[in-house]
Amino acid sequence: MLRRRLLLSLLILPGLPLHVHAEAEKAVTSSLALADLAGSAQWPPALQKLLTYALSLTSRKLTYTFASHDPEAGGMDCSGTIYHTLQKAGFKNMPRSSDAMHDWVKAAGLLIPVTGTPEAPDPALAKLKPGDLLFWSGTYDTGARKNPISHVMLYLGKTKAGKPVMFGASNGRPYQGKPQNGVSVFDFRMPKAEGKARFVGYGPIPGLDVKGLAAVPPG
Repeated sequence: MLRRRLLLSLLILPGLPLHVHAEAEKAVTSSLALADLAGSAQWPPALQKLLTYALSLTSRKLTYTFASHDPEAGGMDCSGTIYHTLQKAGFKNMPRSSDAMHDWVKAAGLLIPVTGTPEAPDPALAKLKPGDLLFWSGTYDTGARKNPISHVMLYLGKTKAGKPVMFGASNGRPYQGKPQNGVSVFDFRMPKAEGKARFVGYGPIPGLDVKGLAAVPPG
């Protein structure tokens, strides 16, 4: 009983991140196969390999686990999921955090800034391709972080039904309108204008061979 009370008191301590609650929740995830994505049979082999492994993670019922990049821990956070996936693809020197990944893509001259809302989408989205890294700010308070980027995911392109989708980890983003919790497939859409979150840009993974890959914009 004493142990239970101590655990409960830790969960309600003021100032603890909301991720603490999410870690205790059951994974709610959705999965796709590479063949479910329109045009994937013609994608470059390196991209097919990367996304095949990424999508395999969505079937493992991994929850959103703050500060983890190891699926053997039972879950991962957003940047941890991307970090782990790129490691498995052979990348050795990529950064771990979402803001550092943003700077990594920017330093390579590959970042495409984006503004706009669902009602007024940015024309820059026309260059979006499967395998691009996606970046948001305002999804949570980043504190003293110099770069306010707070979230990263991987664009998958469109399903054969024409729906733009992405891969990563979240404790609330939807897939087909239903909130997910964990490493999953998610709907890709621009944040609402009245919210705090902002989609700030995207870009190819530095060093990934995607020659000849056509753009698959979300619109």
